[in-house]
Amino acid sequence: MISMTAPDRNEEPDLQRLISDYGNSLLRMCFLYLKDIRLAEDAVQDTFVKVYTSYSQFEGKSSEKTWIMRIAINVCKNYLRSSWWRRIDGSVILENIPAEVHDFEDDTLLYQIIKLSSKYKEVLLLYYYQDMKIREIAEVLQIPESTVSVRLKRARESLKGKLKGWCEDA
Repeated sequence: MISMTAPDRNEEPDLQRLISDYGNSLLRMCFLYLKDIRLAEDAVQDTFVKVYTSYSQFEGKSSEKTWIMRIAINVCKNYLRSSWWRRIDGSVILENIPAEVHDFEDDTLLYQIIKLSSKYKEVLLLYYYQDMKIREIAEVLQIPESTVSVRLKRARESLKGKLKGWCEDA
């Protein structure tokens, strides 16, 4: 259930409902963004802490999902900016992607998405994995809808080139 109304300022958020409604999709998105399951789990936890502490500031100008995804993306971006992140090997061991993050028999598409630059990866993740509309993605990323459309188109073209022949073999 997507809420578009602002919560009562004195109301405590229903954390169980938020975790139930958004937990798995946040974990999937954070993992694909950060390429590390442990970091993704931490990011989801940090996201829910931020949601809980700032829930009274949610004004209902966007859907609850859009607001929470924006927080999660900001958390992931902060992780990627940290000095710790710059010291580690950013390559992902793709064979160790946990099952709860994806449900593909063939991980080729997932691997190619992970390799995309963040501006293309985030629009793909929000559009295909979070089932968000272009308007919602624009709100989450705080960019114009036309920019979202262009990035989505370029991301698809990039994947199409990298995956040429992959679908025909199936």
